[in-house]
Amino acid sequence: MFTQDRKVVVIIPAYNEQDSIGLVIKQVLQYHCTVLVIDDGSSDQTGSAAAKAGAEVISLPQNLGIGGAVQTGYLFAFRHGYDIAVQVDADGQHKPRELHKILQPLLDGEADLALGSRYIAKTSFKSSFSRRTGMILLSLLVTMLTGQRIYDTTSGFRAANRKVIELFAHEYSTDYPEVDALVLARKNGMRIKEVSVEMDQRCAGESSITPFRSAYYVTKVILALLVRSLRSV
Repeated sequence: MFTQDRKVVVIIPAYNEQDSIGLVIKQVLQYHCTVLVIDDGSSDQTGSAAAKAGAEVISLPQNLGIGGAVQTGYLFAFRHGYDIAVQVDADGQHKPRELHKILQPLLDGEADLALGSRYIAKTSFKSSFSRRTGMILLSLLVTMLTGQRIYDTTSGFRAANRKVIELFAHEYSTDYPEVDALVLARKNGMRIKEVSVEMDQRCAGESSITPFRSAYYVTKVILALLVRSLRSV
């Protein structure tokens, strides 16, 4: 493993991902780190499939959404003394062989939070026009609120050091966590570094994000972030 004796946990929030979760876990376990799956009230066999593949599993009694699931992982990491927590999606979009790219800035002391980005360099990832437009709008807003240009604000492929683990364990959005967490981290003086990574489309199941839902999500996040910024003035 390339973590220089750091204690690392990979957090995988999962909701009804029984067909993909096993492969994701097996790939991550090759790097000899703890794999923690947060089974977010799944109605299928996600939890048992994750345990069978070799992960530690926390099964939530009901669906809390991505924010609640991820914060559960950060609470686990904080309470068990992990130095680094890595977020990886359960649907196979994030490639475990790219882990070193988001870990390296933390190991080198260059960042507190490293973000795997699809957009700071040309990659093979393709997104729809509506989703890409939304990403541009969110990028502009986050850049305005934080003073740092961040391109891939919704990427769930990220690595956090101990300071960020503690912050997120105690404060984390339940509704639009990927974007809000970046603003929260910057407001608390954390250094964020965005690194280019390759991502795939999901390897099983279907995404619930339609063009309408994408537009709704972007609008909701923009309004929520603006309200938060006004409250902090």
